[in-house]
Parts: sequence; structure tokens; C-alpha cells
Amino acid sequence: MSKEFAEDKRPKVGIGVMILKDGKVLMGKRQGAHGAGEYAYPGGHLEFGESFEDCARREAREETGIEIDNVRFLRLANVQKYSGKHYVDIALAADWKSGEPKVLEPNKVDGWKWYELDKLPDPLFEFCYSAFDSLKTGQSYYDLQSD
Repeated sequence: MSKEFAEDKRPKVGIGVMILKDGKVLMGKRQGAHGAGEYAYPGGHLEFGESFEDCARREAREETGIEIDNVRFLRLANVQKYSGKHYVDIALAADWKSGEPKVLEPNKVDGWKWYELDKLPDPLFEFCYSAFDSLKTGQSYYDLQSD
């Protein structure tokens, strides 16, 4: 196996940040990548040398233009649900600090909206199901294999 091939097949590290405000969560409909048409909170790839919290703050800023506070660990998941994809996904929760959400990456998301936690949009991005379950149950680890 060539080195180039092996590196292409390594799992990627994703960071998602569930932003909460007044009992609601910020979500948008994904487009242009795996999970297109599914609803998710902001997130993306962890960059080299970046802390989890810094990644969450950067992704919130880049995708929505808002600032967050009180960033905290929610759950860790090994996700292989999307064909050809393998992620170590770290879900964090954070509180909204300031700003109004704007679509700053229109090729990645179709609008941002605040949803009540008991009235989430459907369908959810696969990574989000376990994060919302974690928020309710306190479970912090999930192994999500493809069917």
C-alpha cells in the first residue's frame, strides 16, 4: 500500500459545536458535502495545532458570524455511517454570546435557524443524533458503524 493511499484512508477529526440560546439550538441544512439535505449545527475539521475550543470558536465565526462562550465537551464518536468516510467526531456544546447568525458559507449551508430542543428539524445529520442523545442522557461515547 502506498503512503499516499494510506494517508487518504486515515480517519479525519471533526469538531461540531451545538450552540445554545434560550433553550434553542442553532441549526442549518447542509449542502455540497456528505449529509447534504440534513440539518446540523456548525462544525468542521480540526486544523493542525488547534485546540478543540479554538476550532469550535473558529467554525462558529466562519460559518455563522456569531461569537460563543462557555465551550464544553459533550461527546466523542467514531462515525463510519457515510460511505467512504470515517470520522472521529468531537461534539462540543457552547452558549451563544453575541451576533446574529448569517450564512457566510452558502455552498455549505442553506440558512441558519434557532430550533427548540424538543422540535428539531428532520432529517438530522448523522453526527448530531448522538450529540442530542448525549445532551439528554450524559452518555459521552458512541461507535457509529455503517449498516
